[in-house]
Amino acid sequence: MSAGPSLGQVRADLDVLNRQIAELRSALVAAGPGKGLPTASATALTRLDQLEAELRRLTNRVEVLTNDVSRIVTDATNRAGDIEFRLTELEGGDVSALGKPEPLGGGVTPPEPAPPPPAAAPAGGGELAVSEQGDFDAAVAAAQAGDNARAAALFEAFVAAYPGGPLTSEAQFRRGEALAATGDQRGAARAFLDAFSGAPEGPTASKALLRLAGALGALGQTNEACLTLGEVTARYPGSEAAGQVPAQKQVLACP
Repeated sequence: MSAGPSLGQVRADLDVLNRQIAELRSALVAAGPGKGLPTASATALTRLDQLEAELRRLTNRVEVLTNDVSRIVTDATNRAGDIEFRLTELEGGDVSALGKPEPLGGGVTPPEPAPPPPAAAPAGGGELAVSEQGDFDAAVAAAQAGDNARAAALFEAFVAAYPGGPLTSEAQFRRGEALAATGDQRGAARAFLDAFSGAPEGPTASKALLRLAGALGALGQTNEACLTLGEVTARYPGSEAAGQVPAQKQVLACP
């Protein structure tokens, strides 16, 4: 199912409609009665006034939503950056080398001119590279066979070979599961964080955030784990992952 228009696209469409209404008003006034401007009480200009008022209301609403989304993205990005900072500290890495985290989901950007239509995809979707599905299946098979160390290595190689692919976030999530099974909770936490932040609206995002909370709890980062569980409920209400949050909070003795 294709994604709906972004707030930036809606904002741009509203601007276009405003310009078109202004042009229509000018044309009607210039034509005068009998040439396009009715003389009855419910005139075309009255209707235009109503349309302009509704467009102003919608434009204001879009601006409010844009600001709300920007605040949510900023907060979630800061939380993800904080978790990455703490994981880097736990791993003994150089926290000074960490850059500013990218906004989750790409952030909210102003409208841009519509790009040219993309080239048609090859028959059958054509979204996966020739060997991509085979490499992914090989890593899954290793995990199913109980060889979690090999599965983690294969999923890591997969992510390096196919960054940004349709299976990348799921590969990160499965890598986290494999690392957790080997007892590497630090590596698992980072993999779950990458799976979530790489596709916060993807099919594995809610599960990745839930498993991230579990890994943080196993690392003794109880406060961060409880905050992350709160994010699961806030971002994915009604999801299967959100349904597991109360039990997880009880295990961690979250406030």
